[in-house]
Amino acid sequence: MYTHDNHIQLPSDPDTIVWKYMDLSKLIDLLLSGKMFMSRSDKFEDQYEGTFSEPTYEEIKKLSADNPGFLEYYKQHREQVVISSWHLNEYESFAMWQIFTQKQEGLAIQSTIGRLQKALAPENQFAQYIGEVNYIDYKKEYIPFDNTFFPFLFKRKSFQYEREVRIITDVSGFDMKIDNGLKIDVDICQMIEKIYIHPKSENWYKNLVIELVKRLGFDFGIEKSDLESDILI
Repeated sequence: MYTHDNHIQLPSDPDTIVWKYMDLSKLIDLLLSGKMFMSRSDKFEDQYEGTFSEPTYEEIKKLSADNPGFLEYYKQHREQVVISSWHLNEYESFAMWQIFTQKQEGLAIQSTIGRLQKALAPENQFAQYIGEVNYIDYKKEYIPFDNTFFPFLFKRKSFQYEREVRIITDVSGFDMKIDNGLKIDVDICQMIEKIYIHPKSENWYKNLVIELVKRLGFDFGIEKSDLESDILI
């Protein structure tokens, strides 16, 4: 079930391009299973993930004085929310290749906001949102909490370079224990528009990816990133 909230920001143009950088094993897992892995929100490197800024925390503390379960609810809720991160950019990003792929092997899935919205399987029973992350000063700025998804759509300003769009799934209405994450059904052909291969990769690697994708029955456009193409001088 894909839902949307008026306060959640998202580029209005469905053709806005988004990227996901990954290694080959993750791509094979995605194509073989037809399911997208989403990480549990409190397992991200950023320990602030799903937490509140100081002004919001102060307000919640006041509310918790009368209702001690309030803060505990938010802590537990982080264990029930899973996230898939995408990078918002018209072009591929040199920095993202360096951060999210190993050595000279790695891939980038190119998709769009509209494709992601359509790719989320309607038969998923969970509440799902797609939203753009807001980057704020956690010491000064306020995070609204009238929607339980909001804490997961804010990050500190030092992460601005990520330009992140998130698919967020909440399983708190279900009796589920999530360890590191959860795989959810997606329409792979909707989700993937094109696959780009690491700019420093060798030809055998490119051919391997093309062959694998073909054998698995998909026919996405696959091309090598041209970030490292020959200079003209």
